[in-house]
Amino acid sequence: MRSSPHRLVRALPGALLTALATVAALLVGSVPAQADTTICEPFATTVIQGRYVVQNNRWGTSNPQCVTATDTGFRVTQADGSVPTDGAPKSYPSVFNGCHYTNCSPGTSLPARVSTISSAPSSISYSYVPDAVFNASYDIWLDPTPRTDGVNRTEIMIWFNRVGPIQPIGSPVGTASVGGRSWQVWTGSNGSNDVISFVAPSAIGSWSFDVMDFVDQTVARGMAQRDWYLTSIQAGFEPWQSGAGLAVNSFSSAVTVGGTDPGDPGDPGDPAAACQVAYDANVWQGGFTADVTVRNTGSTAVDGWELGFTLPSGQRVTNAWNATLTGASGTVTARPVAHNARIAAGATQTFGFQAAYSGTFAEPAGFTLNGTACTVA
Repeated sequence: MRSSPHRLVRALPGALLTALATVAALLVGSVPAQADTTICEPFATTVIQGRYVVQNNRWGTSNPQCVTATDTGFRVTQADGSVPTDGAPKSYPSVFNGCHYTNCSPGTSLPARVSTISSAPSSISYSYVPDAVFNASYDIWLDPTPRTDGVNRTEIMIWFNRVGPIQPIGSPVGTASVGGRSWQVWTGSNGSNDVISFVAPSAIGSWSFDVMDFVDQTVARGMAQRDWYLTSIQAGFEPWQSGAGLAVNSFSSAVTVGGTDPGDPGDPGDPAAACQVAYDANVWQGGFTADVTVRNTGSTAVDGWELGFTLPSGQRVTNAWNATLTGASGTVTARPVAHNARIAAGATQTFGFQAAYSGTFAEPAGFTLNGTACTVA
C-alpha cells in the first residue's frame, strides 16, 4: 500500500510531506468510535475496539470518500471518481495497529525490534464488490529506527485480492510459500522506500496468520534486518476506480515480544497462556450456534481462564452454555463455570452459544486467552 501520503512521496519532499501529514492529524484528530462512526475528511481517523485506528486516508484524489467504522472493522460508504490504473491509487482506507504519521493506536506495543518479536498473530475478514478496481492488502512497515512518523525504509504488502488491470510496485521475482500459502513475489521501489509484495493467486476472503512469517521472508531476501523495527500493521484497500461497499468485517493484530504481549499488562505473576481455538459454527438464515474449543498448548495448567473475541458487526448472543459470556455483541469475554475452570496442559475445554445475525455471516477474526493471542485451528 502506498498509504496516507505514502504515494505523494513521489511528488513532495519528505520534510514537507511529514509536516502536512502531522498538521492533518492535528486538525482532524482521532475520536473513539461510538457505534457506527462515519468519517469523510481526507485524513480523518477514529478508534475501534479501544485499540485499533480506522483511517479514511484519501490522498490521491480530490473526489469525496467516506468510511464508516463499525464495532469490528469498517466499510467504504462513498468512493467517488477514478484515477489511471497505471499509477497510484486514490487512497488507502484502512485499520491499523501501531504508529502511522505520529498517530499511534491505543496501547500498541509498536514500534518493536524485530529480533525480540516471537509472534505477531493477525486475522482479517474482507468483503468485496464487483464494480470497482482495487486491491485488498495488508501494509507492514519496517525501519532501522523506532520511528513513529514519516515513511519507513521497507514496506511489505500482502495482496489478498486484486480486481482490474493493476499490479504491485516493481517487477515479479518468483514465488514463495509463506504461512502455508503460495504467493507471487514482486520487489521494487516507489522512489521513497523499498516495497516487497506478496500477491495471492486468487482472492482470499478471510485468514488468520502470523505477520512475522512475512517479515522473516523479507529479512531472508535482504530487504530488512532483524535489528530493525516493526512499526505498523495495517489492513485495507487501495481503490483506483469506485470502491463503495468494500469492507473489513473484522480485524485483529497482536505483537508478542519475548513470549508475552506487552500490549496487555495482564497479571505479572501469571505465565502467558499458549492456546489454540477451534470455532465450529452451524449457520442458518438469521442465526447460528457456535461451539468453541479452547486448547491449552502450553506446559502448565490455566486456571480461571478468560477467552476474549469480537463478534462481527450485526451479531448478537442470545444464550450460552458451559461458560458465562460478558457482552452480547462486539467485544465478548467468555469465563468458565464451576466444572470447567481449569484447562490442563495439552487439554481442552468447550463452550457454546447461540446468536442472531444480520447481513453476511462471518466468524470472529481472532481470540485471546487471558490476554494472549491464540492460534486458530
